[in-house]
Amino acid sequence: MRYKLYREQQLACDLDTAWSFFSSPMNLSEITPKDMGFVVVSDFRRQEIAEGMIIDYLVSPILRFPLKWKTKITQVEKNKSFTDFQLKGPYAYWNHFHEFIPNEKGVLVKDRVDYELPLGILGTIVHGVFVKKKLEQIFDYRYQVLEKLFNQTKN
Repeated sequence: MRYKLYREQQLACDLDTAWSFFSSPMNLSEITPKDMGFVVVSDFRRQEIAEGMIIDYLVSPILRFPLKWKTKITQVEKNKSFTDFQLKGPYAYWNHFHEFIPNEKGVLVKDRVDYELPLGILGTIVHGVFVKKKLEQIFDYRYQVLEKLFNQTKN
């Protein structure tokens, strides 16, 4: 069964700042909970994402057991949107669309994730018991980190 996760967040920054942060794969570990053991293995320290880019990660979502995750950037429209698609990893299907909409308050960031678990009915059960909640926690953490980075008033 295919599931959807949707989030949006208003950031008090300009479009170039938002794009620069989100288009750097190296910032992913900063907005992912530490207990996930998320590490970007690919070395893209000074490189902005580009269509066709392959990014390798290690993630340890359960009992610190490391899993390899490989995504491909399948679509990039600079300062507007990009999509990462799982080539190899824990999901049967993972497609994450990121969108950036400038407005009078800064930039509205939207995330839409379409995903599916492997293992048929067992995957459906695991989704209900664990995965849905875990993904929500990950995106809640991300929201909090982004609030601190972009929305705290500076005195």
